[in-house]
Amino acid sequence: MDAPGHADRPARPLAVPEPATRSSWDAWGTEPAPLPPGAKALLTTLLPGKPRPVPRRERPTLTPSALADDDLTALRGIVGENGATRADDARMLHLGGKSTQDLLRRRLDDPQTAPDAVVRPAGHDGVAAVLALCHQRGLAVVPFGGGTSVVGGVDPERGAHRAVIALDLSGTAALLGLDEVSLLATFGAGTTGPQAEELLRPRGYTLGHFPQSFAYASLGGYAATRSSGQASRGYGRFDDLVHALRVATPVGDLDLGRSPASAAGPDLRELFLGSEGALGVLTEVTVRVRPVPAVTAYRAWTFPDFASGASALREATQRGIRPTVLRLSDETETRVNAVMGGHLTRMRGSLAVATFEGSTPAEAEATRDALEAIFTAHGAKSRGEDPARSWERGRFSSPALRDTLLDAGVLAETLETAATWARLPGLKTAVTDALTRSLTASGTKPIVLCHISHVYPAGASLYFTVVAALTEQPQAQWARAKDAASRAIGEAHGTITHHHAVGRDHRGYLAGEIGDLGTEILRRVKSTLDPRSIMNPGVLVPLSGETEMPHASGLTA
Repeated sequence: MDAPGHADRPARPLAVPEPATRSSWDAWGTEPAPLPPGAKALLTTLLPGKPRPVPRRERPTLTPSALADDDLTALRGIVGENGATRADDARMLHLGGKSTQDLLRRRLDDPQTAPDAVVRPAGHDGVAAVLALCHQRGLAVVPFGGGTSVVGGVDPERGAHRAVIALDLSGTAALLGLDEVSLLATFGAGTTGPQAEELLRPRGYTLGHFPQSFAYASLGGYAATRSSGQASRGYGRFDDLVHALRVATPVGDLDLGRSPASAAGPDLRELFLGSEGALGVLTEVTVRVRPVPAVTAYRAWTFPDFASGASALREATQRGIRPTVLRLSDETETRVNAVMGGHLTRMRGSLAVATFEGSTPAEAEATRDALEAIFTAHGAKSRGEDPARSWERGRFSSPALRDTLLDAGVLAETLETAATWARLPGLKTAVTDALTRSLTASGTKPIVLCHISHVYPAGASLYFTVVAALTEQPQAQWARAKDAASRAIGEAHGTITHHHAVGRDHRGYLAGEIGDLGTEILRRVKSTLDPRSIMNPGVLVPLSGETEMPHASGLTA
């Protein structure tokens, strides 16, 4: 019998396209990202002295597996001989996420902390059986989708347990059901973004969720981290798209969501959206889909400054105008992107780009014209379509560029937050100043870029990119800067994360946002669903008495 709320299921899952090759063990992608045409000028500015490149190594030395033979035999009894392995080739692809700190650890540390085994169940029942076994035997479990966390969300930590497995969910990838009347699709949680779109497009639908991690990230990961894609203004955040969830926990299963709205008590789906594998494993996700748009229009503008652009975005959003994509770069990001791209070198002010989808050209153009009228009233000048089309062509390429910059001795990393419109200017100033002071004190003057890419009637996100020359201690260099920025976010009443999630990096700052009672609620929920604390130890849930997170500050062992 189908779980309530899930889309109609065929007799067997529909054929799933092969996923993109999993990214390298020590880099974002599998191929080096070439430096943009204007990067030389920027690197000359950042590297006035001798650069300190951090070279890659050919192959890592891993910590030895601590998984006992009988544990491995029992796991293989569930997932088959090939579904569980202690082989280094598999373990090194599950070392954790892909933050710059992760990339630096893989270049600098030896040995690499690895999971003791990689286990790949084929569906919900397999996941549930693995969790029951690990609960019984006291083995830690780290759910692993695309491995794209940038906040320490999939680090192979054992906690108090004798071994930890990486629970690879790629074997659950499938389109399990499609309800074309209700416009709902049910996917196995390990389905990647590209796989989902390849399955939906021939049937005339799209999910419309395109985060920068799109090439590798999974739908289960989107839900577990409350992901927000680049088309969030048009399609909403991923948690807005979720209709139903199927969850396996160490003590039992949950099927959540059966109707489009309900007053049957608190919505337990919200408990697992953003739960980051600390409470259980999302195994199936039912999402709202839409027909593929027939038309997409593009437009870009420059504002005199970031403040006037933000004011225009606020008015447009509060008046209900919904382009599909809506982004505003500050003056620094506008200049740097122009230089890096080798074009528009005379561009000044703040660049805004937008896309507009519709079933007809007239529908897309009507939204574009409504937005342009507001923008013009705030001093914007139209720049035509080219900057918006250029942004779209390169929108998934930035993460891989970090690898190339590390090769050249340059740190490039991001962090994000959100606040109400009233608090946004102060938040931007506070975070920019904190990053600049910290990195300057370490001996290198940074470039701090910022943009808005997710907007709401009450406020917006701020996404910062930091570029600086690497020092002799690059891990501590960034750890101090991130800690300074995180403290500034809290003091300026921003959220510690808008869409990157809490993970381990932000855990020590969470109590300041949700309070002592809020953290106690999380602990009690975890103790109910995960009484032996096997699920992703150290993620999300603050430890008892924790006020600061050493992992985030990087200043203590």
